[in-house]
Amino acid sequence: MSGPSGAGKDTLVEGLKARHERLLYSVSATTRAPREGERDDVDYFFLTRAQFERRIEEDAFLEWREYNGSLYGMPRSFIEDKLRDGYDIVAKPEVNGALAIKSQFPDAVLIFIVPDKFSHLRSRLETRRTETNEQIAARLEIAHDEFTFVRRFDYLVINEEAHPEQAVDDLEAIVRAERYRIHRVPDIRLKELEDT
Repeated sequence: MSGPSGAGKDTLVEGLKARHERLLYSVSATTRAPREGERDDVDYFFLTRAQFERRIEEDAFLEWREYNGSLYGMPRSFIEDKLRDGYDIVAKPEVNGALAIKSQFPDAVLIFIVPDKFSHLRSRLETRRTETNEQIAARLEIAHDEFTFVRRFDYLVINEEAHPEQAVDDLEAIVRAERYRIHRVPDIRLKELEDT
C-alpha cells in the first residue's frame, strides 16, 4: 500500500488489520526521528544512519530508499518468514519501494492510496504538526511525482475525507478477491476438491 504522505495509509492499515486476523503489518526501518507516540519495533525500527547502512551492506532489506532526507527500508527476513507461515502482509513503502518489492515478489499486490482531493494532503500534513512548512512543501512535491507512477499499481483506492470507512471496505474487497485468485490455490487443494 503506497501513496503520498498524508493520504491516510496508517488509518487504513489499522482499519484493515482489525478485520483480518491473518493480516500482519510489516514494520519498516527508518533513520528519521520518531514522531510523538511512535514506538520502536511497533511503528518503525528506528535506526541510526550507520546502523541502516550496515544493514544495506548485509542485504537485510527487501527494498530501501532515501525519502525526504531519511532512509526507509523493508526488512527482508520478516516478509519471507511470515509469508512462509501463511500470513498476508500489508506494508507501506513509498512508491519506488513498492515497485522494487513487486520486482522481487511478482505476486505482490500494489495498491495506490490517494485522498479524494490533493488539497487534503496539505491540511493533513499540517494537522500532524510534526514538520516545518519547507518539509511539507517537499512532501507535496514528492506526492505529485509519485502520482505519475499510479498506472504501475494494481489498484487505486480513494480515501475520501468524509468516508474513510469506504476506503477500508475497498481494501477488504481487494484482499478477499486476491485470496480467491486461482493461482493462489495450492494444487493439493484442487486435487482434494476434484476427488470428493
